[in-house]
Amino acid sequence: MKPSIAQHYHDRTKYDPDTIAQKGKELDWQSQPSPYKEYRVGTVYNLKDYLTPDRQPAQDGLLVRSWQRLSRFLLFSYGLTAKVPTWGGGYHYLRSSPSAGGLYPAEVYLVSGGTPILPAGLYNYQVRTHSLVGFWESAEVWTRLQGACFSHPLVGQTRLALVLTAVFYRSAWRYEDRAYRRILLDTGHLLGNLELAGTLTGLRPYLIGGFGDRPLHDLLFLPPEEESPLVVVPLLEFQEEMPPNPMAVLASPTTAAFPPLPDGQLLGFLHRCTAIETPLPIASSSQPVHRDKYNLPFGSRISTKTTPVFWGDNLAELESSLLKRRSTRQFSSEPLELAELKALLDFAYQPRHYAEQGFDPAPDFFDLSLIETFVAVSAVEGLEDGCYYVAPHTQELRQVRFKNFRAELHFLCLGQELGRDAGAVVFHTADLGVAIQRYGDRAYRYLHLDAGHLGQRLNVAAIALGLGVSGIAGFFDQHVNEVLGIPDDEAVLYITTIGRPD
Repeated sequence: MKPSIAQHYHDRTKYDPDTIAQKGKELDWQSQPSPYKEYRVGTVYNLKDYLTPDRQPAQDGLLVRSWQRLSRFLLFSYGLTAKVPTWGGGYHYLRSSPSAGGLYPAEVYLVSGGTPILPAGLYNYQVRTHSLVGFWESAEVWTRLQGACFSHPLVGQTRLALVLTAVFYRSAWRYEDRAYRRILLDTGHLLGNLELAGTLTGLRPYLIGGFGDRPLHDLLFLPPEEESPLVVVPLLEFQEEMPPNPMAVLASPTTAAFPPLPDGQLLGFLHRCTAIETPLPIASSSQPVHRDKYNLPFGSRISTKTTPVFWGDNLAELESSLLKRRSTRQFSSEPLELAELKALLDFAYQPRHYAEQGFDPAPDFFDLSLIETFVAVSAVEGLEDGCYYVAPHTQELRQVRFKNFRAELHFLCLGQELGRDAGAVVFHTADLGVAIQRYGDRAYRYLHLDAGHLGQRLNVAAIALGLGVSGIAGFFDQHVNEVLGIPDDEAVLYITTIGRPD
């Protein structure tokens, strides 16, 4: 059977040691795009003053608290949190959400149906100045948003939503066609931050990945072929009993017939093929959520049940971790402890364990039943070296390979020392064929968004525990399958390296 465009894209963008040098090109640093979007006209709403009590404007107390919450929510989600000097004498600014190469392809828009602080209209979050710019005021925007989301019931329960978009060239400038993977993973990081920022501010973000692409594209006045929406995020007040999200995902057509595509055109063609015009029925699945696929009769089984990470009084440690999160550049040779690895996996895969601390016990993902997780262990005290399958339903690690793969990890991570020196390397994979049967080519978005979201939960937990952590989206795909001992058609989505920072 001929593969769909999503499978074709994934195969074509795999890195291979025999061809990677031929496909690489010298970067033109003069043409590097700016990671900031600017508007020449619009109403500017300064959010910085609401972060400092003695600088807040003299307003009604309720309005001030509403601005405070929105300001903190955006800062924790995507705000600037540090700067590093550049060769040219300037600075490169880092954000609370990680991005491959520091390119930050995601843009954050607010759509207001009319709130006490934001008139009905469209707003862009200006990261560089921590402000909002209102570039279109209209009472019709909310009705149009509801239409683009096919009358999603949760859009009718609020008057404020985010739309996350991707400016493709910001990442494609460096990573070419494979940039689409990184863009989706980066947006998944942002989804993880939205979830955790909502915990700190009393907001509950819901994820809508199934929407009409063209109506939403037109609503936001996005430049054709340059920028497109990826996720809609209605914001509701957090409460103990949150309503379910029945329409987080919808299916798109599966494109199995397509013309020969030269390098450089794969990214745009795939994205267009994953668009939805009319919702399609979702193929039913007989598999339960967290089906714990790799249930092998041999190998050790290690329980991952543990005491949940304590996030401090009033979640002070969560706030600190979001603001000081950085991608580690180098690990030391000191091993991890098994208790630390268990804590990381517990926070990533058992959110219900954190309800007593104020976290959402069931945050939105698109379809975690499609994603499998493996851990390659090179240096974890109390755990034999090898590869382990993470079984979240039964909360255990199941050993599937029985050797130290440090040399192989170094190689498959494109020679990056992070892969060699990490105490543990986490892999997210998926059966791409099964995912496409369920959701069409749109599944490619959902898989990588969820993998990035999981990766960000690992990131933030690692920072809270004083560990080093770094995501890797560039790797020799087939060599990962060999190390993990999984079928060649299992798609490798993302790698997270964890160790002690040097």
